[in-house]
Amino acid sequence: MNEQRSRRSSGSAQRVGIRELRQNLSVYVKRVREDGQSYVVTERGEPVARLTPLAHGPMSTFERMVADGRIIPPTRSIASLPPPLPSPPGKPVSQILIEMRDEEPW
Repeated sequence: MNEQRSRRSSGSAQRVGIRELRQNLSVYVKRVREDGQSYVVTERGEPVARLTPLAHGPMSTFERMVADGRIIPPTRSIASLPPPLPSPPGKPVSQILIEMRDEEPW
């Protein structure tokens, strides 16, 4: 393993070529797990990925989506919502929905 060529300092993360990483993956995963080391994975000298330790262990789907910016977490609790509006007189809403779905052209 030629660490002089494959690992160059890039701030706090070391750089490692994809070929070097593939050939010695268990070594790098051990360093990430035990030492908290981070790596920038390069392909032909260009950064393509990052190998880093998990911040707080495995994240839930909700936590991953918040971290990715795909959803915005709530700013208040569900208990602070106003009570639901009263049902309109006549048919129940579920019956109206069933009728509307039956009218849809599929």
